[in-house]
Amino acid sequence: MQPSILIVEDDVTFSLMLKTWLGRKGFLVESQTSVSDAQKCLDSRSFQLVLSDLRLPDRDGIELLKWLKETHPDVALIMMTSYADIHTAVQAIKLGASDYISKPVNPEELLTKIKETIKVPELSTGKSTKTAAGNAVSNPYIEGVSQAAVSMYEHVRLVAPTDMSVLITGSSGTGKEYVARRIHEQSNRANAPFVAVDCGAIPKDLAASEFFGHVKGSFTGAIDNKVGAFVAAQGGTIFLDEIGNLTYEVQVQLLRALQERKVRPVGSNQEITINVRLVSATNENLRQAIEKGDFREDLYHRINEFTIRIPDLCERQEDLMLFANNFLDLANAELKKDIIGFDAETIRLFQSYSWPGNLRQMKNVIRYATLLAKGRFITCAELPDELRETPQAKHSVSQLRDGNHEIDLIRKALQECGNNKTKAAQMLGIDRKTLYNKLKLYQIE
Repeated sequence: MQPSILIVEDDVTFSLMLKTWLGRKGFLVESQTSVSDAQKCLDSRSFQLVLSDLRLPDRDGIELLKWLKETHPDVALIMMTSYADIHTAVQAIKLGASDYISKPVNPEELLTKIKETIKVPELSTGKSTKTAAGNAVSNPYIEGVSQAAVSMYEHVRLVAPTDMSVLITGSSGTGKEYVARRIHEQSNRANAPFVAVDCGAIPKDLAASEFFGHVKGSFTGAIDNKVGAFVAAQGGTIFLDEIGNLTYEVQVQLLRALQERKVRPVGSNQEITINVRLVSATNENLRQAIEKGDFREDLYHRINEFTIRIPDLCERQEDLMLFANNFLDLANAELKKDIIGFDAETIRLFQSYSWPGNLRQMKNVIRYATLLAKGRFITCAELPDELRETPQAKHSVSQLRDGNHEIDLIRKALQECGNNKTKAAQMLGIDRKTLYNKLKLYQIE
């Protein structure tokens, strides 16, 4: 059984980083931002340990500790404090806290304290690779917790058991092939082949051969028989990526194969009956392509019995650091390094950056930074220029500390974010507590 931990921390960025890091260590982790929410959570489910900040929006961690000892005496608590609050941390120990740790938190020190506080069995993360230090690396893909992700994967779970043709739409780099594989893995065809074809990489003259196969000598260069993708996927799923790149002539051939459920290898007189499930993907607007005459409308309806749209990474703020930490695990394993995570400035930059290349860009950025990193955390200094030179990066802590422009910057950020203080703090490169303090200092409504 995995040990369960509740984090009580109103710094959302730090809480997410800590939650993700502990999750990678094999713990089941939940998080709350206030004492009242933490109490509701503790009353509704079981935890072995609470990691609580001392200063919280509604009450302080001492009050949570006293309540915990009265209502859930078997649950341990470790207090997280700043250096200025060490005397309060000592008071917490006297009141029954198991331990305390000073901020900024050293993850390895925290892990040691957790293991000393609760019995931690050997934690298993299932199929995994290893980092240089032997830490387990989880599945290379994750679903995410944002509303956009939850909605999308609910659609995946609904359509997967059917035989409906699915069209996956989304920008380049959003992970369309991964979603296609998830559909296949959750379908009744999961034990049969999954064959992916990149339609944008197929030369026009070889498209029929790639899709349907050919016999030896059927054209110049056909030195042997070739099994086409449709036959290779027999009984399973064929995934046609970037289907909008197919020429009009190839679209006609594809439509005929889908309608008749038969294919004829190039140069052969024999037709082969096919039983495959079709999943397609595109980053183009196929409706516009139909209006321009570049894509057949009858083929569009054939491939699009159900549509799944993958949101851009910038639409999935709650998932952003989950992906970042996951890609860091993969980079650590590949490059034989053991980087713990990202410093606060890098996290703020990640959260404000638009990520035009989506998950593919993030994976490459983190791989690049992991290779360059010399300390235990990735800093902005290791990031490629494309991130460090963005307008968002210029709204950094150093700029905000310039008192001559501070009020104007805060007001502009609040205006651009529709008065959403969390987003404004991210844009300004500071945490919410700092922003609230400055709003109070400058009497900004």
